[in-house]
Amino acid sequence: MANHLFLPFIVPIFGAALAVLLGQRRPLARAAVLASVLFNVGYGGWLLWLVISGGRLVAQASGWPAPFGISLVADALGATMLLVAALLMLGTLLYGRASTGPIYDSPFYEPLLLLLLLGVSGAFLTGDLFNLYVWFEVLLMASFGLITLGGTRAQLVGGLKYVVLNLFGSTAFLIGCGLIYGLAGTLNMAHLGERMAALRQPGLSTAIAGLFLFAFGSKAAIAPLFFWLPDSYHTPPPAVTAIFSGLMTKVGVYALYRVFGIVLPGELALIAPLILALAGVTMVVGVIGAMAQMNIRRILSFHIVSQIGYSIMGLGLASAAGLAAGLLFTTHVMIVKAALFFLGGAVEQVAGTGDLKKLGGMARREPALATFWFLGILSLAGIPPMSGFFGKLALLQAGVAQGQLLITGVAAGVSLLTFFSMLKIWNEVFWKKSYEDMSKLPRVPLGLLLPGALLVLLSLAIGVGAGPISALSAQAGAQALDLSGYAQAVCGAGGCEAAVSDLMK
Repeated sequence: MANHLFLPFIVPIFGAALAVLLGQRRPLARAAVLASVLFNVGYGGWLLWLVISGGRLVAQASGWPAPFGISLVADALGATMLLVAALLMLGTLLYGRASTGPIYDSPFYEPLLLLLLLGVSGAFLTGDLFNLYVWFEVLLMASFGLITLGGTRAQLVGGLKYVVLNLFGSTAFLIGCGLIYGLAGTLNMAHLGERMAALRQPGLSTAIAGLFLFAFGSKAAIAPLFFWLPDSYHTPPPAVTAIFSGLMTKVGVYALYRVFGIVLPGELALIAPLILALAGVTMVVGVIGAMAQMNIRRILSFHIVSQIGYSIMGLGLASAAGLAAGLLFTTHVMIVKAALFFLGGAVEQVAGTGDLKKLGGMARREPALATFWFLGILSLAGIPPMSGFFGKLALLQAGVAQGQLLITGVAAGVSLLTFFSMLKIWNEVFWKKSYEDMSKLPRVPLGLLLPGALLVLLSLAIGVGAGPISALSAQAGAQALDLSGYAQAVCGAGGCEAAVSDLMK
């Protein structure tokens, strides 16, 4: 039993508590937070190596045997997301410490980041459906605290929109948990998958699938449930927006992959055409919304919506190849979106505005910042050798192989529109002549440049090393739909039904 799977929960929550207790001793409090995040980074890398080389790892809470207790399960999908989340949190922490503003100096800012990391880690490792709901609520509490921490009117209005729709999603999730428990008599995902496959309740199963699609889709910001995102993500400080862009919607995507892949694979095959339609609409609406904006973070926020469409496309293909391509793309976009928000936030902090009409000349003033921004554009648009090219190529190949030519064509067309809309920022912020004397502006500090630059370089490294990364995503895609292997890892060689029968004897 891999009891170390509890560590990515224990360390952040103790780190957050210690940071609050040491609030008046800021150096010690900050050291506790940094140590906690660094631990999760190192642990995430080690865990990913373990699952790649040895397969799934499982732990049972309090020694209760599965499927009666709460299971933790680490596979290639969950371990990959855990590592990327920790890396993005490290970048956010360092970026915030290089930034200025009262929010970054709040004694609750960094503890809230750790609670966010706690919720994300729990969601990626839990093998219990109700505990997935609990971890989502931890995420919601931490994220609502972060989005409203400054207390400005814009933050409160954006935070209200953010929390209301997320509460609707949480309510739908809770109702779905109740219905599926009443139908199957368990909430262990492995056991649920076995029982749902054996039950013959097509109408109720489809209704439950619809509830989960709404619940997780609202958190992932798929059309038409995305309106809260561009209205709220530009209101908090850039560091908070960056970590939200990299994590929050992607936890919703992960939940869709996990629940439909293990618990409801039959319903996934049934509603796959609807998911593909939603993916296409999400891509198009997001990129059109981005083209209509004139603020850096609002443009990037609409691009979060558009790029979620590609992740949902991987789910809608309802195959191991589709889910593998979706994971490869999702990993890429987590990294690149956070990088672009970091870099855009650096522009905003030194220029004092994110309004494109008031900016210009940054390429001459900050050539390094301009270079990394342009590389980020290439990655987001899917141009080689950046990671976005291989993520989108894998999705397009899977779509063509399965005969899904319409969504494949939409995905290719939206990639071109993404490139042109991002060039608008390049032209307005970096290329055009500034209307003001740029020499009066402060230079971008290295601490603000470095997190985004390193993530862009990571995107480039993923593109250059696409072979091993593609092999990892293929393993994750196969495991995401492997109910038999998942159940055997959680409950033993005979699966969960056999384990229940043995324990009842």
